[in-house]
Amino acid sequence: MFETRLETLCASNHPLVVLANEIQWSVFEEAFEALYADKGRPGQPTRVMVALHYLKHTFNESDESVVERFVENPYWQYFCGFEFFQYRFPIDPSSMSRWRKRIGPDNLKLLLTETLETAKRQKQIGRNEFARVNVDTTVQEKAIAHPTDARLYQKARVKLVKAAIERGISLRQSYARKGKAALTKQGRYAHAQQYRRARKMTRQLRGYLGRVIRDIERKHARPDAELRELLNISKRIYTQQRYDKNKVYSVHAPEVECISKGKAHKRYEFGCKVSVTTSSRSNWVLAVDALHGNPYDGHTLKGAIEEAEAACGRAISQVFVDKGYKGAAKKIPHKQIFMSGARGLPPNLKRFLRRRQAVEPVIGHLKTDHRMHRNQLSGKDGDRINAILAGSAFNFLKLYRAIALFIQFLWKLSSPRLIREPAPSIA
Repeated sequence: MFETRLETLCASNHPLVVLANEIQWSVFEEAFEALYADKGRPGQPTRVMVALHYLKHTFNESDESVVERFVENPYWQYFCGFEFFQYRFPIDPSSMSRWRKRIGPDNLKLLLTETLETAKRQKQIGRNEFARVNVDTTVQEKAIAHPTDARLYQKARVKLVKAAIERGISLRQSYARKGKAALTKQGRYAHAQQYRRARKMTRQLRGYLGRVIRDIERKHARPDAELRELLNISKRIYTQQRYDKNKVYSVHAPEVECISKGKAHKRYEFGCKVSVTTSSRSNWVLAVDALHGNPYDGHTLKGAIEEAEAACGRAISQVFVDKGYKGAAKKIPHKQIFMSGARGLPPNLKRFLRRRQAVEPVIGHLKTDHRMHRNQLSGKDGDRINAILAGSAFNFLKLYRAIALFIQFLWKLSSPRLIREPAPSIA
């Protein structure tokens, strides 16, 4: 009775209000219903969770900050489906991570598909928008420190000591003080270009790690699954050499890969490869997915086209790629694939081939504006989820801005023209 209705606080022509009424929220509820159990504590409302993830990646917020801003913004509350103004947090921020794990990356692709369907209903996508697409790959870096041998030895030893203390394993020596001092000296020696001394400290850190590994194996013959996995990662770090393949670059994220894209300012990037498919004319993101194993770009093209066709619901006839996809045209004979630098094309195709470069700023916006620059989510599924949500947020922001520009245009048409009055004469 005494609560404030959000309809009285929000303008009916605000982009978030328009999108809240245009998006088909029942699609998510029907698709995710099978992932919930009938027993136990009730889950969070599907619309609230989907809307918060749209807002999080659209406005580049974290799980904590998006929940905090929800209380301050009535438009966000209306978009999440609330009727009255809320004075408390709708959920705990940890519920968002649990919800993502429950739904999974394959089901979260529905968020990307619904943005395209909403654009169709808004008539922002033309009839032939999906006939031509641009495809490219980039690297989604993981939230890890720059890997060095000394740092990996130290982190693996610290993790093992902590796991041993939790399980009541009495170690002969933890090397907590010596390991910290050796790591500090190694960094100082390397900074001073005293590489012989730095290598000596690195060997000491490696020795400390090997002693802790052997001590745990002697005193705990049957480790549990978590300790066994940590021991395997530590052994890989202890034994790996400079030119080995499939190296471990992080203790808490062993799935991280070292990828070199030939960038002058950043020779190596540590994360995973991401394939991005956009429409050639208006740069709508049709498909985006994280790919592990550092595959060749040409081997990822077929899967990217299939995902884009499934998302947009139409067949793709022409694909424009760069020279990194050399040889992919032979494996996909039923599609017209045009590579950068192709000659003898008609003027129409030349124009669209030049438009292939438009995918590069899209990738830049995905990274800087929608949280794909540094992935904070754990595991391989976390890499895929972050990339898919970033693509969904890019399309959502395009919808948001298109509605805002249309409202601004209508406001200018309806506002009376300003008539300048003549200045009064001095006489």
